[in-house]
Amino acid sequence: MARRRRYYDDYDDRYPAYTSVATREKQAKKEIAKRTKKGASLNPVKVEGLKIARTFWGKEWCTNLESYRDYENRLPRGRTYVRHGSVIDLQIQAGKVEGLVVGTECYAVKINIARLAPARWKTVREKCSGEIGSLLELLQGKLSDSVMRVITDGKTVLFPAPAEINFSCSCPDWAVMCKHVAAVMYGIGARLDEAPELFFTLRQVNHHELVADLDATQLGRKKTARKTVAESDLADVFGIEIEAPSPPSPPSRKKRK
Repeated sequence: MARRRRYYDDYDDRYPAYTSVATREKQAKKEIAKRTKKGASLNPVKVEGLKIARTFWGKEWCTNLESYRDYENRLPRGRTYVRHGSVIDLQIQAGKVEGLVVGTECYAVKINIARLAPARWKTVREKCSGEIGSLLELLQGKLSDSVMRVITDGKTVLFPAPAEINFSCSCPDWAVMCKHVAAVMYGIGARLDEAPELFFTLRQVNHHELVADLDATQLGRKKTARKTVAESDLADVFGIEIEAPSPPSPPSRKKRK
């Protein structure tokens, strides 16, 4: 009976087999050591305390994940797994995420996320043009209210919808989203705390374009301001008004004898 309960733990939460936090952490460390010895380069997710994410992009990722009604039943177990170090590897690349999660065994998770629609990205760029102070402010999430509305708005939201996410896990769980996938999804939020630029890598857009648009806008403003200031200085110094130069008069024609 105990063996049956242990098997069900990884594919049906109706028959949970309790595993202590200490045991789960020990299993994760053992699996990391075994794979590292064989030459694997792992990048485990480390969460300190109860908060999985503490910065803007990480928290917004988790908030977006928790807004999916289809996944809400499996998210609590995923949070438990990621907090206790069960996600022993997480790799984020353009449009895809791969992870390893230790449960009864070590399971491989693959998540594909669609590229942000070009039309939506263009709209975001246009609405945010001149509003983001620097690349550092963008990555730290120090954004104005107007930019925040653009990023989280239903029509221009940068975060993926369920229809844009496709995932699989090597575990025998038949659920739409198993707890191992949920753990990796939360792990993405934790990883964005460390490297927020990975969000744009995942969504396959160039975040430098938001700041480049700002630079172009500011350059135009500086040129206009410089011309206005120069004319104003001349008027103040010489007490004259600067008028637009008149077009040159056409050359006179000499009369022929």
